[in-house]
Amino acid sequence: MSLIDFILNLAALLLWLNWRAVGMTATTRPSVLSLASALKKADPGGSNRWLYLVALALLLVLRSVFYWQVGMPMRWTPAIRLGVIAPHFRSDFFARMLLFSILSFVVVLAVFYLSLILVSISNRTVPDSDPIQKIVRLQLGWLGRRSTAVQLLLPFLLTAALWFALHRPFAGLGLIPLSGSFAELAQQSVIVGLGAFLAWKYFIVGLLAAHVLSSYVHLGNSPVWNFVDVTARNLLRPIRWLPLQIGKADLRPAAGILLVLVIAHYVSGWLTRLYQQPPL
Repeated sequence: MSLIDFILNLAALLLWLNWRAVGMTATTRPSVLSLASALKKADPGGSNRWLYLVALALLLVLRSVFYWQVGMPMRWTPAIRLGVIAPHFRSDFFARMLLFSILSFVVVLAVFYLSLILVSISNRTVPDSDPIQKIVRLQLGWLGRRSTAVQLLLPFLLTAALWFALHRPFAGLGLIPLSGSFAELAQQSVIVGLGAFLAWKYFIVGLLAAHVLSSYVHLGNSPVWNFVDVTARNLLRPIRWLPLQIGKADLRPAAGILLVLVIAHYVSGWLTRLYQQPPL
């Protein structure tokens, strides 16, 4: 069931991206990454753009019905992992499954945009002549043109504020324990905000793995692989000084993957313990 939920979240993300892409085709050249580019030619006014949002809403509602009907017989209790805490949802209540369906997609969407922010920061010097980098900046909108400090601070503040606002409703539903004081809730909100950046490990590991693959297997001259190689080199810049190149074999991507996994493991454990402690 968790795999089905992941696949449906990817489908929902594609619907969201197509909705965004139709609005951007007026300022971008057609790209193989954007299905909406072809649709734009057939529908210059973009009158069908909102159909993507309608389809997205239907997908979220219909899959919540599916989870409600199938989850209980399978004894499935889904959870949403938020870095330092993972609220669980009972599948025998439709309202809980609807809430889970919406929040599950919101988390995937947040992870996607956090990954775009990381790309924007690491590839700040890459010009808009790179078609993938231009799409990244267009997806981020005004945030893609802000400083690194703003790009890091805004997701943290937004995540912390959302947790602060949603804490009492979640506690009322029995999803999480109720904080004992304002200070404890404020501390937990800060920790959840910091924990959001742990999602970067999935993107970094996946990108570096793709970089290793493209380094040893010729996959053509697609802009996608050129973008992967440039982004990987920029992400590996902090460890570029390490003597990890043996002949033609560059071990720095593997070292970067290991380093990210180790750091994420220890930071996650530290934040989890801090979340469970009384206010500092």
